Amino acid sequence: MALGVVVGLAAEARIARPLQAVVTIGGGTPAGAEMAAESLAAGGVVGLLSFGLAGGLDPALKPGDLLVPRAVRAFGQSWPADAGLLALLGGPTIELLLGEGAVVASAAAKRQLWQATGAAAVDLESGAVAQAALRHDLPFAVLRAVCDPASRSLPPATLAALDAAGRVRPLRFLAATLRHPGQFAALLALASDAANARRALAERARALGALGPSPVLGDNG
Repeated sequence: MALGVVVGLAAEARIARPLQAVVTIGGGTPAGAEMAAESLAAGGVVGLLSFGLAGGLDPALKPGDLLVPRAVRAFGQSWPADAGLLALLGGPTIELLLGEGAVVASAAAKRQLWQATGAAAVDLESGAVAQAALRHDLPFAVLRAVCDPASRSLPPATLAALDAAGRVRPLRFLAATLRHPGQFAALLALASDAANARRALAERARALGALGPSPVLGDNG
């Protein structure tokens, strides 16, 4: 049996290919991540990994920094990551990742969350994956990379361009950019940040894939 990996975007699924795992795309929403995690659990995976990009809340985090949280907080609860999976991923790099139900788009909102929760980063999917793991008594963990740092607000076009399957629709992206042409510089900066994040994830995925099937997961399964 294999590890189940939940990603938000099709691009993240491609990055996750080197992992010896079953990868499912959730479309970048909590509901989609839950459906993906439930599908993987029903298929008999031995654990769940939330994989992809995240937004930085801790001002010290830079684009491309890898995030392996010791715990995930969402829906008013916190869930510790599995010790065996944490060890497989090289150990925790942050204490807490926040799972939000909506995109945290502005630098001001990120700052408020950092001050209110102490969470170093935020994403949309890890809370749903943790919940599904709990329901099915599966170990879970998170491996993500910082895309947009705490100081950067997301330009509107990035939110308008994705479809439900986590794919970028060029016409949507173009239309959103034309409606707000002043965001072009911010889009270029975000593209550079995202490239750094994807490169870091790809390097770690290749390194983990080279290890072969995990004895930690084999013991749990």
